[in-house]
Amino acid sequence: MAPNGPRGTPAVPTDSLAAVFTGPGNGFELRRLPKPSLGPDELLVQVTCCTVCGSDLHTYAGKRETPLPTILGHEVIGRIEAWSNAGGVHDHAGIPLSIGDRVTWSIAASCGSCFFCSRHLPQKCETLFKYGHAKIDTAHALSGGFAEHCHLLPGTAIFRLPENLPDAVAAPINCATATVAAALRNGGGCKSETVLVMGAGMLGLTACAMAQAGGASEIIACDIDSQRLSAAKQFGATQTILMGPDRSTLESVVLDTTDGKGADLALELSGSPKAVAAGLDLIRIGGRLMLVGSVFPTPAVPVVPEKIVRQHLTVRGIHNYAPDDLARSIAFMADHADHFPFASLVAQSFPLRDAEHAMAFALEHKPHRVAIVP
Repeated sequence: MAPNGPRGTPAVPTDSLAAVFTGPGNGFELRRLPKPSLGPDELLVQVTCCTVCGSDLHTYAGKRETPLPTILGHEVIGRIEAWSNAGGVHDHAGIPLSIGDRVTWSIAASCGSCFFCSRHLPQKCETLFKYGHAKIDTAHALSGGFAEHCHLLPGTAIFRLPENLPDAVAAPINCATATVAAALRNGGGCKSETVLVMGAGMLGLTACAMAQAGGASEIIACDIDSQRLSAAKQFGATQTILMGPDRSTLESVVLDTTDGKGADLALELSGSPKAVAAGLDLIRIGGRLMLVGSVFPTPAVPVVPEKIVRQHLTVRGIHNYAPDDLARSIAFMADHADHFPFASLVAQSFPLRDAEHAMAFALEHKPHRVAIVP
């Protein structure tokens, strides 16, 4: 038991419990790691909730490499516990923060001045640091959400969260929601347009909701899972297509809906090469295809350059997001969280000590999200 502090008050612990991932097949080790000595513009946040992203599951299952040992988890929220700056710290908008503020933060810290940062790609910073993706070291051990605390570095965009947003709704904002916001921004918006959403997982459901809020006239969602398509209707999809061995039904629906022209905007969120090829074929002349789901190795997709040229097509890859996308995501949830059942997407919460069970549950039952709560 920790000794008492001044006047008999309990002493503040000098360490933090973390579920440390040691490698596929080895699972997690519970370790107590020392809280950091904070440098300029660094913060310590007490984690209140972290949802398990698909990339966490891929790492856990050995389908995705990451430096080891590590603390997984990047869809994370918490409350500010400490900082070292005499003049305090500020959020991304420049507004002073306070101890106890409920916050989320960008998935990565970036320098703000390198080649990529200066070209509006901070998520590709030359010195990028990604939360939940880094090897534990003595300078920055508490770097992921599967822990009682997270150590935020300079160059991290920090945002206050509305107190009325439930943890289950707020935690995925800094990955799933912000990534969809980036895809819609780069896709030019969707007001009065037909949007094709390919994949009805967490990203796809979020895309349906954000497209409806963005004024889309038609939102066509497709997936291989009928339960996910049922959920898509609750999140704003006007039509849903259960994908079979071929894409004939999808083609018929898209062409019938658009008088034979094709979708204005397609969001590919599954990573399936067949879906990528379908997206290329089902957008109209002048249409846009945003590729988001292809974050793992797949077979190549045949592309006919003449088709892209003659049809004035835009094809763009989206990986992670810029801080302003995260700001838009928080504003979206603040305005629309009550309109869609986002809280229902977190199937179950697990204590930090049961991180192993959380991952096993997620892999077996394949819910949109589970949560780990320290």
